[in-house]
Amino acid sequence: MKKEEKSLEASFHEINDIISKLEQEDITLEDSFSLYQEGIKLLKYCNDSIDKVEKKLIVLGEKSETDEL
Repeated sequence: MKKEEKSLEASFHEINDIISKLEQEDITLEDSFSLYQEGIKLLKYCNDSIDKVEKKLIVLGEKSETDEL
């Protein structure tokens, strides 16, 4: 998984696919654990991406406030 090439929306879609697979009754324990690990990696990537956007918004907000003065 190359994180730099993946969009946040694509990651959310992948997480939804993983959840659907985990909900299947015939999934093996090994497969479910592997999917779980991949889902955790994707969630971490999503959280990191959202944090970066929030920090950029804070900087823009602060810049906007100083420009108004």
